[in-house]
Amino acid sequence: MGFSEYQVLEVLRKVIHPASGKDLISMNLVTKLRVEGKRISFVLEFPSFNDPLKSSLKKACIRMLQDAFDNEAEIEIEILSQVKPVEHKRRQYLPEVRNIIAIASGKGGVGKSTVAVNLSVAFAGTGARVGLIDADIYGPSVPKMLKAEFLNPYVKKINGKDVIIPVERYGIKALSIGFFVNPNDATIWRGPMASSAFQQLLGDADWGELDYLFVDLPPGTSDIHLTLVQSVPVTGAVIVSTPQDVALADAIKGINMFRTLAVNVPVLGLIENMAWFTPEELPENKYYIFGKDGCQKLARQFGVPLLGQVPLIQGIREGSDRGEPSVLEKGFASEAFKTIADNLIIQLLRRNTSLEPTKVVKVTKTRSDFAH
Repeated sequence: MGFSEYQVLEVLRKVIHPASGKDLISMNLVTKLRVEGKRISFVLEFPSFNDPLKSSLKKACIRMLQDAFDNEAEIEIEILSQVKPVEHKRRQYLPEVRNIIAIASGKGGVGKSTVAVNLSVAFAGTGARVGLIDADIYGPSVPKMLKAEFLNPYVKKINGKDVIIPVERYGIKALSIGFFVNPNDATIWRGPMASSAFQQLLGDADWGELDYLFVDLPPGTSDIHLTLVQSVPVTGAVIVSTPQDVALADAIKGINMFRTLAVNVPVLGLIENMAWFTPEELPENKYYIFGKDGCQKLARQFGVPLLGQVPLIQGIREGSDRGEPSVLEKGFASEAFKTIADNLIIQLLRRNTSLEPTKVVKVTKTRSDFAH
C-alpha cells in the first residue's frame, strides 16, 4: 500500500525554513510533487540564487519523510534555484561580492583568526564562493593557518591594471599581508601605511564573484576598521570573545563601535571561544577555566544572538599550527564550527531580508566625526 499526496504534504509542512520561520509548503518551495505507491518525488525550488540552506533543507525533508513512513519511502528530491545575475551596482571595491562579514574582537588572544578561518572553510563546504582577507596587518596569521605561508600570490594585468590573484586553499580565496613580507620580520608601519596596504588587499585584487567575503580584523578598534567601513558596505559584524570579564569588557567596545549611528553595521552575533576546556579523551568533561557563559549573558544584554560556543580543545590549536582547519576533521570541534556557520547563515538571511543594505561611511573631519 502506498502513500497519499496529502500525507506527504502534511509531513513537509513540518519542515521549517530557519531564516523565515515558515514551513516549506506555505513558502511554495515544494513543486512538481508526484506520489506513486511508495515512491515520492518533488522539486525544492528556491527563489534566491544560492540559498545556503538548500542542502540542509533537503536532508530535513528526507529525514522527516523516512521517519513518518518507517523508511519505506523511495524519495527523490531535485533542487532548483532561480539564477539571478549579480547586481552590477558598481562600487570602488568588491563590486561582485554579495556579503562582506567583519570578524572582530575587542582584544587579542581570543582566537578570532582561528574562528575566521574555520568559518570561511565551513561556508565553502556548503558550496558557496568564499573569500578571506587577513586584515591584521601587524600580526598576520591566516597564511600559517591555511598552510599557505610559503605561497606567493601572483600579479596579473587585467584591463591594463595590475591586480593581485588571491591564493586558493581549502575551497576559499585568501589574501594577507603575510604573503608579501618575510614571516620573521616585524611589520613597523604607521597607521596610514597599514590602511593603504589593507586597501590594496581590498581593491587591487581579483576576487571575482563571491557569496561571502570574511574580513579578519585586527584586535580592538583601529584605523583598519575605519578603512573597511569607509571602503565597502559591510553586511554585518561578528564579535569573538572568551567568557572572561576582561575580554567581555573589550567586546562591548567592539559591539558599540559597529552600532554607532555613524557606522551602523548590524552585529550578527557573538561567538564564545575557549568556552570551556574539554580533554579530547574525556569529551563529556567540561572545565570552565575562563568563566562560564560570559558571552551568553552579554548577548542577552545587547539583544544579539549567541551564534555558538567553541571549547578549548588541544586539537584546534594543533590544527591551526599545522595549517589544517579543525572544521575539516571529525569530532566535537568540527561540529561546533559547523553549527556556528549554520547559525550565521540564518542571521545573514534574516538581516538581508529585514534590513536595508549597509552604506559606506564617509569621514568628514576627524575620526570621531564621521557620517554616511
